Amino acid sequence: MSPRSASVNEELRRRSRERLLQAAVELVSERGYEATTLGDIADRAGSARGLVSYYFPGKRQLVQSAVHRLMHRTLEEALEREPHTEDGRERMARAIDGILGLARDRTVLMRQHMAGLLQAEGFVQCPEQQRLAELLRETAARHGSQDLDHDYPMLRSQLMGAVYAMVLPNVPLSLTTLRAELFARYRLDWEQGVPPDAEAPGGRSDTDLSRFFATDPTTPRSEGQSK
Repeated sequence: MSPRSASVNEELRRRSRERLLQAAVELVSERGYEATTLGDIADRAGSARGLVSYYFPGKRQLVQSAVHRLMHRTLEEALEREPHTEDGRERMARAIDGILGLARDRTVLMRQHMAGLLQAEGFVQCPEQQRLAELLRETAARHGSQDLDHDYPMLRSQLMGAVYAMVLPNVPLSLTTLRAELFARYRLDWEQGVPPDAEAPGGRSDTDLSRFFATDPTTPRSEGQSK
């Protein structure tokens, strides 16, 4: 039996990593961060437990990468849905609605993610986080930014603040309230994007999680797109 080619081995590694990312999102959504172990994630992904450390230094890095993947793919889907548009104001509205919708649909996951960002490690510099940053910078640019070095961090902080306000236990602010504030800040019309009383194309973000993780070899390789 001839050994596998380098390209086949690379594809198998990619798919293993994708399964770990998907398993991390699923389990933290179901159980929370503390109740989820690396062994649980490996078991859900169908991977050897020792393989997790091959891709990620620890649980915090794995979970952050997984959430950043979900965020950037959610944002990408929102921006590129039909009818496609290059209008900067519409794309900003879609970006805001995509991120707020994720906080609404994955409250436990996003609460754990925000808590993790306050740990000493802060942001994990991974391909998923880099792609998310690229999409937000592009959104700010198309909205008309004349100073991306100022406007991109402000957009990022505004969205992070809104997510935090939505997932804060006991005293969360509503999506409608936060959307109104963000839309006023960016001079957007309420009817743009996906208003709260309208259903997003394809349903809510928790209806088909697997589409965000390319474990099928026929699925476009988002991993390569993020570099």
